[in-house]
Amino acid sequence: MAKNQTLKITEMDRYLFGQGTHYEIYKLMGAHPTKQKGKDGVYFAVWAPRAQEVAVVGDFNGWDPNENIMKCDNDMGIYQLFIPGVKSGDLYKFCITSPSGELLYKADPYANYAEKRPGNASRVYDITNFKWNDSVWMKNRQNYDVNKNAMSIYEVHPGSWRKHPQNEHDEDGFYNYRELAHSLAEYVKDMGYTHVELMGIAEHPFDGSWGYQVTGYYAPTSRYGTPEEFKYFVNYMHKKGIGVILDWVPAHFPKDGYGLYMFDGAPCYEDPNPRRGEHKEWGTRVFDYGKNEVRSFLISSAMYWADLFHFDGIRVDAVASMLYLDYGRSDGNWVPNKYGENKNLEAIEFFRHLNSVLTGHLTGAMMIAEESTAWPGVTKAPEEGGLGFTFKWNMGWMHDFLEYMKLDPYFRKFNHHKMTFGLTYFNSENFILVLSHDEVVHLKCSMINKMPGLFGDKFANLKAGYTFMLGHPGKKLLFMGQDFGQLHEWDEKVSLDWHLTEEDLHSNLQHYVRDLLHIYQKYPALYEADDDWDGFSWINANDGDRSIYSFVRYARNHKKSLLFVCNFTPVARPDYRVGVPKRGNYTLILDNEHGAYKTGEKAPVFKAVKSECDGQPYSVSLPLPAYGTAILRFS
Repeated sequence: MAKNQTLKITEMDRYLFGQGTHYEIYKLMGAHPTKQKGKDGVYFAVWAPRAQEVAVVGDFNGWDPNENIMKCDNDMGIYQLFIPGVKSGDLYKFCITSPSGELLYKADPYANYAEKRPGNASRVYDITNFKWNDSVWMKNRQNYDVNKNAMSIYEVHPGSWRKHPQNEHDEDGFYNYRELAHSLAEYVKDMGYTHVELMGIAEHPFDGSWGYQVTGYYAPTSRYGTPEEFKYFVNYMHKKGIGVILDWVPAHFPKDGYGLYMFDGAPCYEDPNPRRGEHKEWGTRVFDYGKNEVRSFLISSAMYWADLFHFDGIRVDAVASMLYLDYGRSDGNWVPNKYGENKNLEAIEFFRHLNSVLTGHLTGAMMIAEESTAWPGVTKAPEEGGLGFTFKWNMGWMHDFLEYMKLDPYFRKFNHHKMTFGLTYFNSENFILVLSHDEVVHLKCSMINKMPGLFGDKFANLKAGYTFMLGHPGKKLLFMGQDFGQLHEWDEKVSLDWHLTEEDLHSNLQHYVRDLLHIYQKYPALYEADDDWDGFSWINANDGDRSIYSFVRYARNHKKSLLFVCNFTPVARPDYRVGVPKRGNYTLILDNEHGAYKTGEKAPVFKAVKSECDGQPYSVSLPLPAYGTAILRFS
């Protein structure tokens, strides 16, 4: 809306908001610099249906609740007021008189910017000034089929990826959004990731929540700079050919007094039933997904990030906690639905609505579910009875993979199925294989320290595991630090130990992961048919005694196919024979000792002989070292 056009929430806006279908209510709610009757100022609007009175308080009126009383000319409880002279940068809150007469000083639920913690006021900000120049990326995204293209995601917590030395002027040492853009893009491009996924972007009060207890659903955190600087970050990533995914948390919100909790003195955003509206183990409240105004708030939030900040994907946190009424609740402390079941019917409908809107209105935008159970149809279309997500995190694969990788190699032969089980359901959803931040915190050990054996063995184990992960159908995600063997558990208070990349074992692992990621992007066999048995074939899934797995990945045209062999014991097999599907030459493109063979470098070639092995008509013999890996190309 033009800055000189009078802002006002109309009867139609109220109708759509009350129907749960006002997908751009963020353009009206909150605080918007504008001009009315020739005067510059700010238009404020807030929803507080049970309030007796609402006033705007801030720097501009001495925080006096009697100075700027808002007007409410409707029965929905939407209050509006234009205040001349207020400008971008001013701090403000809404002073809400509750039904009991208590004065509640609340941050703006729709604020675009906030005071840096420990302050918690909202800050006026003009979100419309930034000039984007990522039009080529955004246009190309419209015709981009994410399911048939490579997607390797680097999960990042901006505050602890890298830090400046702390000083008296900057006790946090955070990189700002602009610094992060340049440094992170260079690393991501060099390593071969296609996307970054950002944790902790929406405003939140407590660093230790990692951004998963949100108070500002429309505000990039001020820890790292302004909204305009954050737009610069996304814009720069796109110019460098890197997609950006946002962590988004519609599952719950904290009980901070200035936030959404009991916003107008009564349950407003949260479900009023304590057996539905609270996660006691998390100390948070649950949104009321059956209330249309709350649906408008949440869907509009997702639209805001995807539309105004050009996000390419939204990863929805804790989906299972929303789908199950008994999630985290003991017997007698949850309420069944009208059919006597534990399914949250309102949340199911919310997801179908949300995903239809986001993927329908914003071409090429992805919706990703962190759903930790076997809920059916997460990535199926709503009209087919599904939830409508684009991808689902494969938490089952992650648990099986890590349980296997942590085992002493002697015991792996008794758990061989843990690595094969994922292939029994890999095409039931559109999956992302994830080794996320959740796996390297709370005494779970860093990824490298999960591995058994002596120090050098740990790196060999992890190389074998990452190679298997690369070959397994599904998109990929690694959390920062896992690609070079970060030693200590992730701690949001400190930087990654980048000095480790100068040590031989860590540097070698990092180069190996880089080789894997570049091979992944180079060969369509590794991503074109992730949900199709035509893209995957076991050679030997049953060699448990030797803990060796072999399989083939195929592109749609069956050109440049890849044979994988992974040895998960410290026993070398100098003349390992593996079955292959056809005659011809099998060129080694990567192994665990050498890494990838570069252009111009003479790579070993193995000629298939007509000798039945592993149920295949042909076979090749190759040296397979301890924890040996091999990827061979054939056509």
